[in-house]
Amino acid sequence: MSSVRERDFASLVLRLTIGPMLIAHGYNKVFGPGGLEGTTRWFNGLGLRPGWLHARVAAATEIGSGSLITLGALSPLPSAAVVGLMTTAARTDHKGKGFFVFKGGWEYVAVVAAAATALAGLGSGPFSVDRLLGRRGGSGIKGALLAAATGVAASTVLLATSYRPESKAQAAAQPEAASVDPDASATSAEEQAAS
Repeated sequence: MSSVRERDFASLVLRLTIGPMLIAHGYNKVFGPGGLEGTTRWFNGLGLRPGWLHARVAAATEIGSGSLITLGALSPLPSAAVVGLMTTAARTDHKGKGFFVFKGGWEYVAVVAAAATALAGLGSGPFSVDRLLGRRGGSGIKGALLAAATGVAASTVLLATSYRPESKAQAAAQPEAASVDPDASATSAEEQAAS
């Protein structure tokens, strides 16, 4: 197998792994056990305000970027969206919890962001909408760096404008406003990472 075919195969495997996973996370935010109401409470608990807006934007971004990645369309933009999602998750839900995901750490989101960056570098490959439309996409080192930089920048802007976590004193005074993971009954912490 030539190096080009190996790269195309690697791209296809990443696309068919990351894309459907993101779609499932977005779907779960909308239709999971807690629905959008539970996801809204969870985002409010994380300190992302207004929670109702971030719940919908996160779900739409996961479903949209997951669909584009699965189809191999508009590379490297959906990879940038994934990097942004994972950066935001690392800096909110996983902040201060160490490395290991089973302790709530940032391990999982870092791996997903790295995989999305690698996918941006590989490009969509021959079995993709991009190729069907004659687009090469932003593959190579420039595409990977563009996806990573754009995702981190978007997350930074989002957090600067919307991240308002409650202090411990505020949270203690209002226990009903505590963070509620919309999928706590059905999924583990690492499955909530794609927020």
